[in-house]
Amino acid sequence: MDGTIRYTIRPYDTIWMLAQVFNTTVDSIMELNPGINPRNLQIGQVITIRPGYQYYQPYPVNEASEMNDEMGRGELIGELCKYFRMLWAQHVYWTRMAVMGLVHDLPDAELIIQRLLRNPADFANALRVYYGDEAAQEFADLFTEHIALAAELVRYAKEGNMEAVSQTEQRWFDNAAQIADLLARINPNWSSEDWTAMLNEHLELLRDNSIDMLEGNYEASINGFDDIEAQAMEMADMMSEGIVMQFA
Repeated sequence: MDGTIRYTIRPYDTIWMLAQVFNTTVDSIMELNPGINPRNLQIGQVITIRPGYQYYQPYPVNEASEMNDEMGRGELIGELCKYFRMLWAQHVYWTRMAVMGLVHDLPDAELIIQRLLRNPADFANALRVYYGDEAAQEFADLFTEHIALAAELVRYAKEGNMEAVSQTEQRWFDNAAQIADLLARINPNWSSEDWTAMLNEHLELLRDNSIDMLEGNYEASINGFDDIEAQAMEMADMMSEGIVMQFA
């Protein structure tokens, strides 16, 4: 491995945004993709990126068939529940710290965002066991976009640029629908409608919580995070139960 990944261009992508998302530079992306026109990126175009952080898997996961042979259904549900609850907990905790960093211009804000951006790769590593490289990478790309759009929303809201907030929020919800469609496509026990509803609730809770923080309603923001955490655990259980229903 040379430390590079393959990334599929999605609507509204720019070379600058991808450099921020993957903690690299515009020059690095241009060097790895000779002949690319940064002013005319094509949706579906596949490019090479060398992230400035490592994709990693903090929890060893056996091949799906081996797990099913060695574990009973109850044990498998328990293990997957713990793992996906950890991943969703990390997602909402690091997201909250990232929002705090951006709102208050904290010196470690960019480092927090870099840590948050490891989360899509961790999800992809778990999903890859069951759904293969292509689906796992598609999820990672979409979930990375979810994080990047959230950061853009906070920055625009802080600047008071409400037109940009409205446009970015629409892209954020469109991205959630794409994630829901992907999950429904790879697992018959997951419906696009159910996942869209869950992900939209997740976005609404994050949006309202971030607004409270921006407006200085800190008690409301802290209390509201309990709802974010509880709802994230529901999504974790929905993931693990769907996988067990499909493979166990």
